[in-house]
Amino acid sequence: MRNPRPLLAPLLALPLALFAACAGPSGGRSSSTGVMSGLDVLVAEGFKPLKGKRVGLLSNRTALDRRGRSIVDLLADGGVNVVAIFSPEHGFAAASESENIGSGKTKLRGKEIPLYSLYQGGMPGMRPKPEQLQGLDVLVFDIQDIGARFYTYLATMAMALEEAKTAGVDFLVLDRPNPIRGDIVEGPILADPNLRFVTLTAYFQVPVRHGLTPGEMALWHNRSVRHPHLKVIPLRGWRRDMWHDQTGLPWVPPSPNMPDVEAAALYPGIGIFEASNLAVGRGTPVPFRWIGAPWMNGEEIAARLNGTVEGVEFSAQDYTPSKSVFANQLCRGVRITVTDRDAMRPLAVFRKLALALRDLHPKEFEWRWDEAKRMVGTEEFRLMWETGAQESSFIGLFDKGPRDFEASRKSILLY
Repeated sequence: MRNPRPLLAPLLALPLALFAACAGPSGGRSSSTGVMSGLDVLVAEGFKPLKGKRVGLLSNRTALDRRGRSIVDLLADGGVNVVAIFSPEHGFAAASESENIGSGKTKLRGKEIPLYSLYQGGMPGMRPKPEQLQGLDVLVFDIQDIGARFYTYLATMAMALEEAKTAGVDFLVLDRPNPIRGDIVEGPILADPNLRFVTLTAYFQVPVRHGLTPGEMALWHNRSVRHPHLKVIPLRGWRRDMWHDQTGLPWVPPSPNMPDVEAAALYPGIGIFEASNLAVGRGTPVPFRWIGAPWMNGEEIAARLNGTVEGVEFSAQDYTPSKSVFANQLCRGVRITVTDRDAMRPLAVFRKLALALRDLHPKEFEWRWDEAKRMVGTEEFRLMWETGAQESSFIGLFDKGPRDFEASRKSILLY
């Protein structure tokens, strides 16, 4: 597989070196399976759903087929009439035979088309505008998600689905794997549906680790949207117990701090600490595999937790993050190493670390509670925290969401 060539600059430009293409397996059992993404299936079927239609594309650099070819090239080679491109958070940055000709425009095989960023202006403006959808017959979504409720790509998809319905534009999802398995669900269900009007990170009433593919999330959200012309092109050969590096599909970091599957595996838990005064590894070699602060006693926390959480080991580790919280400050911290990713539960890792911080650093460790509510999904977490609840109470809170969700999601599962 060749490395994609980043010839189309994103609207929200980020250093493309951070998007190093197609890393190899990140550990665990490997397999050379024949999994086909929705894009692969679309190509194999000769682009039939898009023939003769004016197509809008909502996508980014993760939209490659099994051979590493960009969706932009594939659509152009297939004679598909792409008339507009929409980009999510982190921009488009596609590997393609297109050229950037200025902010808001691109040229694809000699044809100038608009390029719209949907990640600007704040809520509720992170959605296609009616005038941007005019003239489209179908809007195609193809982006690799991470599997955590507070990752923004599927919220962008949901907003686009809503606007497509209003505009009378068909919506097509090219499905991709849930990279951290689709058979495991963890964490509380988002309790306040009104938060979806406030932030992309609290858009769905699902658990933190939802276990859905993008296509399944579209079907879930369409229960309320009721778009009559939503279609999902499913994966072929994917099983719910697969990690991304077992599919044979290329891994392109979906965002700058998601370099591999191990970071993605821990993200639903460690990502919650972004609502606190901790660094979570941004600007270090191990994003979402380390937490730290200048005041943290990493040695004591690691010693306290080792052997208490299945599938991980904890070790004291110091870093000086180059960005984000505590940028350019020496931070004492804890490195989390995954030893058995099938047994590891990121929400259990989060719970153990959080309660150790509450006990050992009651004055230094702080939550930003509005953000924490959006990440965890419920005000109950704060009430338990502030009343000194024991771990058993937190376990009960975190286990209720999966029990309720497993039953309610059955009708939309494709695999």
